[in-house]
Amino acid sequence: MADTINVTIRLDRDAKENAEKLFADLGMNLSTAFNVFARQSLRQGKIPFEIYDPFYSEKNQARLKRAVEDAEAGKNLSVHELIEAEDE
Repeated sequence: MADTINVTIRLDRDAKENAEKLFADLGMNLSTAFNVFARQSLRQGKIPFEIYDPFYSEKNQARLKRAVEDAEAGKNLSVHELIEAEDE
């Protein structure tokens, strides 16, 4: 068996707790899940999943483009009241 070492990883409390619940449902602890991630990364030579920002998805970009076109054409505009905050 290979020698093992300890690794410290920083996560915010909510992320850690939610990850522990998810991985427990999958039958593993946090350490095992990170080992799976590291081994898959090494096997594939990359992060084993896509990293993206949903803001830039094709669907959202199409929706934003339609909203801009509607606004430029004067359609689907809402009236919003400007509320000014007083300087303290």
